[in-house]
Amino acid sequence: MDKRIDITQKEPAKKEKNFKNDFKKFLFYFVQWTWGLPVNLIGGIVFLICTKILGRRYQKFGYARITYLPWNQGGLSLGLFIFMRDQHPNKKWTYNTRIHEYGHTWQCLLLGPLYYIVIALPSAIWCNCFEGYRKKNNVSYYKLYCESWANAWGQKFSKMQMTDLTK
Repeated sequence: MDKRIDITQKEPAKKEKNFKNDFKKFLFYFVQWTWGLPVNLIGGIVFLICTKILGRRYQKFGYARITYLPWNQGGLSLGLFIFMRDQHPNKKWTYNTRIHEYGHTWQCLLLGPLYYIVIALPSAIWCNCFEGYRKKNNVSYYKLYCESWANAWGQKFSKMQMTDLTK
């Protein structure tokens, strides 16, 4: 299965320009900047600091923006703004992380200000406090509901398939 997935694909395929797609895009941003305002406001401020002041590179990914940072962590989604490790040696990791974090972008669209409680807090605890448990019991990081949900929605809305989900 992995051999058929093009892990060099950097973003979802462009959508055809028509009224229906333009209207969906408008609704997406409208909801993100109203219902999801608290998450996106923080993400937007961090994005501006990272890109305009610190000069970090970024790219468009679907409706989101991914900023690449020189940290040794995975990814972080703040609404429309995704922050992830730059130059990871494993190209599959980079490919999968883009899709996964994009799934969190769509969770924010649905949950708005509840995103912090329903997604961000459980995800941060699972990531930072249960690494030893996951390793000891051979439990996938994606086993937690919000992480598997992010994978599913990231793949659905990017129309890109992740590879090797067990890591």
